[in-house]
Amino acid sequence: MDGDSEDDFRNEDAELDEEDGDDDELDRQLFDAIEEVAEEAATEDAPNQFTRLTSSRIRRNHIKPSVYYPRSYTVEAVAAMPHPVPTHSLAATPCMTHLLTGSEDGYIRDYDIFSAVNGKVLLSAPQRHHAGVVEGILKAGQLRSWWEHPSEPPGDELSPVHSLAIHGDALWSLAGTNAGYINLYTVRHDPGRLVHSMKGHNGPVSALSISHDEKGFFSAGQDGDAVQWDLNTGSIVRRYAGHGPQLTSLAVRPLDFDYPVPPPPITNIPATSGARERRERAAEAAAAQAAANADAETKSESGDSLFGDEPDGDVDMDKKPPPPPPQPKPVAAPVRPPKAEPAPAPKNAPPLLDSARLSNFSPDIFMTSSIDGQVVLWDARVPESAPGYGVGRLWMSAGTPPWCLSACWSMNGAQVYAGRRNGAIDVWDVRQFGQTGPTQTPRLLKTLRNPASSGIVSCVVSFPDGRHIACASNDNIRLWNAAEAGEGDVRGRVQFKIIPGHHGGIVSQMVVDPAARFLVSASGNRGWHGDATRTVFVHDIKPVV
Repeated sequence: MDGDSEDDFRNEDAELDEEDGDDDELDRQLFDAIEEVAEEAATEDAPNQFTRLTSSRIRRNHIKPSVYYPRSYTVEAVAAMPHPVPTHSLAATPCMTHLLTGSEDGYIRDYDIFSAVNGKVLLSAPQRHHAGVVEGILKAGQLRSWWEHPSEPPGDELSPVHSLAIHGDALWSLAGTNAGYINLYTVRHDPGRLVHSMKGHNGPVSALSISHDEKGFFSAGQDGDAVQWDLNTGSIVRRYAGHGPQLTSLAVRPLDFDYPVPPPPITNIPATSGARERRERAAEAAAAQAAANADAETKSESGDSLFGDEPDGDVDMDKKPPPPPPQPKPVAAPVRPPKAEPAPAPKNAPPLLDSARLSNFSPDIFMTSSIDGQVVLWDARVPESAPGYGVGRLWMSAGTPPWCLSACWSMNGAQVYAGRRNGAIDVWDVRQFGQTGPTQTPRLLKTLRNPASSGIVSCVVSFPDGRHIACASNDNIRLWNAAEAGEGDVRGRVQFKIIPGHHGGIVSQMVVDPAARFLVSASGNRGWHGDATRTVFVHDIKPVV
């Protein structure tokens, strides 16, 4: 018996050694693959801060949705995080393990989404009343840590958090103040420790965006300027002077879009209210009914007997052949809408972005939107000593109102979406040159319109498939398929879905993770006019195949 037991122990030890050896071999293969890709990226011609890849960046490139191009999405609110004051900004890691919220009271809060969604703690009755949740089962948010956000370090006065950004591995975060400072905090280790403070704006910092190599970042302020920073030194690399109005959003153009199957191209559906389609269908139905009536009358006037012969056996030579059925009237070809007039150029605004300028742009592009409605593309490689080069604004029609509070890129970096004050979302394609405006400017594909009672579009965010977007208004958040939706009420159908959760306030920011699992929305006016619901909602996203 003792010999058998010793043999069993030896066999178990051998099996464990084999499993450990297999794990070590897998780890070695993974590290070898990471080093190989990193070496290839490092040896590329003219590497730059946007395209250099780190090992952490390579790991995050594997965070992808389960379905690349779904037909639609089902988005439902699953958790709520009530706040005492409006929340102006959000930031999350790609894996969604850390969610930062920045509020009016000057505090930054770090939430754990997975503990909230997978936990069993529900909202209490006072919390449901605070969040305005009447029905449904919503989980309560799990707060991991929080810290103060000083306005002018090392002072004690706290500042509203108008903008946030976080490192991909949650090592550090950036937060803008209302005095023009940008504070650098630690997040994962020793949360909330203020490491450094950078001064670059003369007013509130309205937007932050980290560069692709995570060694620098861009900031946009209400002073109208965009600033490029170096995180290694904490100094300004370059200042991009705007044409005056406050900047509302800033986003670096995405580069990581390596899905296996390309989506179908976005088509331009002309503006229509559905009346033309209804008229065409009515004309076709009337023509078909007239033809059927003519056939019935011809058969009733015929003198054929039961067996198809004339009664007297002779052919009636006097009988005239039946008249041909009436031909339907040709439907007039649809008239192309007249070419829209361009909006007047603001004072000191950059020139329109045409094909010649865009062809000289490098991949290092970022986008800014301003309060006067202009959306501008910048080339970060063009030196500051070349004014007028490496910058251009997107074409907009004369009827476009000001107040563009939010603009974003599609996940493939091909389209730009901008929300408007009149409840519309403009969609540009920077790869095509358009028909609505000048022939040599990036094409304004379409304008998606919410119901007139929805209010201003305060926030726009794109989904990882590069086709769907979520736009937030005062009443609701709507899910659009920007690739297939047409302008107006096409064929009398509703082209969007209502995302439950938010209602009755301005949405300051929304975040969708790269794997299309969660959508997080916050409510706040970001320092401008508007009411807020003081609640952050976490939505669960499920693809519809």
